[in-house]
Amino acid sequence: MSAKLKLLQELIAPVVQGLDLQLWGIDFRSAGKDTVLRVYIDGPNGVSVDDCARVSHQVSGVMDVEDPISENYTLEVSSPGMDRPLYTLEQFEAYAGHMVQLRLRMPFEGRRKFKGILNGIEGDEVLLVVDQTEYLLPHDLIERANVIPTFE
Repeated sequence: MSAKLKLLQELIAPVVQGLDLQLWGIDFRSAGKDTVLRVYIDGPNGVSVDDCARVSHQVSGVMDVEDPISENYTLEVSSPGMDRPLYTLEQFEAYAGHMVQLRLRMPFEGRRKFKGILNGIEGDEVLLVVDQTEYLLPHDLIERANVIPTFE
């Protein structure tokens, strides 16, 4: 995790928890003039639009005071949704048995993109089964991972 992302997590997590919600994860992307701080929240009964508005208002206040992002940015607060991103080893473990797609920061065995069944974790590695081949992917190499929703 980058130092900037770690700082943002330390600033935002207490705000979200103070509103009786869970900070699911944070994406911070800067691409030229378009900088986006995306905050994913979750709750025991899901997340409402009002929850997102409350978190957005409180996080905006903290960000204005602490000023951890020097450039202009857009703050977005939302539920992780059905195709929820996975950030922590605990989240990967909780979604064992689900289909996921992930992208690595650098190639692993010649590839960066994987799509398969999440088989849990082992230490600090994520177990993924792709076409009957099991991969042990180091968690710190995962750039992005999302659950693929299934409809039955």
